Amino acid sequence: MKILVTFKSVPENGAAEANTRVINPFDAIAVEEALRLRERGEAAEVAAVTIGEPAVEEQCRAALAMGADRCIRIDDARPLDPYAVARILKAVVDRESPGMVLMGKQAVDDDCGQTGQMLAGLLGWPQATFASRIALAAGRETAECTRETDAGLEVIEVRLPAVFTADLRLNEPRYVSLPGLVKARKKPIEVLTCAQLGVDARPRTALLAVAAPPQRAGGAVVASVDELVLKLREEAKVI
Repeated sequence: MKILVTFKSVPENGAAEANTRVINPFDAIAVEEALRLRERGEAAEVAAVTIGEPAVEEQCRAALAMGADRCIRIDDARPLDPYAVARILKAVVDRESPGMVLMGKQAVDDDCGQTGQMLAGLLGWPQATFASRIALAAGRETAECTRETDAGLEVIEVRLPAVFTADLRLNEPRYVSLPGLVKARKKPIEVLTCAQLGVDARPRTALLAVAAPPQRAGGAVVASVDELVLKLREEAKVI
């Protein structure tokens, strides 16, 4: 079985002003899970895919250094919304025919977390999102997944092929060693365009502005409950 694992290049620590870029932390967890499935003999190949300009090939090499067999970079420097990304990834899935797709549950730069769900919808595949455990059945026709929800843990079974999104507690990504980085230089990075994939990935949304929230006024110490109630009623006007 082939696993297609997606990743995004993001500023380190999610800070827009950071000069260093890294693999999105949740995507690194997805890469690690794909590698563990291969190491257990449950997958034959791990193909990584990302979208971005040539500079993101540094993160491609990092994914290859972790252990991915090969990497695909979709050459597109536009600021893409989740639906545009999902349309591009669907074209890659149609081309690669993987047995499962793994990706992070969200990106730490724009905090979007809809791509996995949209991709599953476009493919008509089952989805298991916010996964903290993935266990393939013996015949590899289904997978049992533990999901982290607001109501607690949910265990579901999905039929493969399916889309999985990784939560924080799924695993801890391995350290990228220097020998791994050296080996990564010999692994292939295939570059494709949206035109080659035959997909129209024009974004449907646009970022108009980014602004910090207004500064909050300082707090105050009150001497009694009565004074607190008075301030809530007459100053804050919430009661």
